[in-house]
Amino acid sequence: MSNKVLIISNANELVRVRPERIVYVDSDGNFSTMVLHDKTEYVFTMNLAHCQQMMEDQLGKEAMTFIRIGKSLIVNRAYIFKINVNKQQLVMSNMDVNQAFTLQASKEALKQLKTLIESEKEGKL
Repeated sequence: MSNKVLIISNANELVRVRPERIVYVDSDGNFSTMVLHDKTEYVFTMNLAHCQQMMEDQLGKEAMTFIRIGKSLIVNRAYIFKINVNKQQLVMSNMDVNQAFTLQASKEALKQLKTLIESEKEGKL
């Protein structure tokens, strides 16, 4: 477990969260919703690119735990449980508890993610 904490703040609120608690960040235009492993959600006024940059700036190498998928998702690779390209589904779970998150993503984005994970398994990265 890391000692790093991601700090997200705006005019009215500050949130400190450990990166390993973040399952995914979903974006809709200028709003990003961070979803934690316990299904807690935080909505921030920032686009996904800004969110991704903030993670990289604050987390350094640990930011590699997160993978951007398409235009609207950043996922924590530790929670990737199942990829179904044909159904355009990505199931996220920590595999310890019977709790899962089913996300939608494009076939192309899921194919790329599947290839990335397969290449990591084979030690190519």
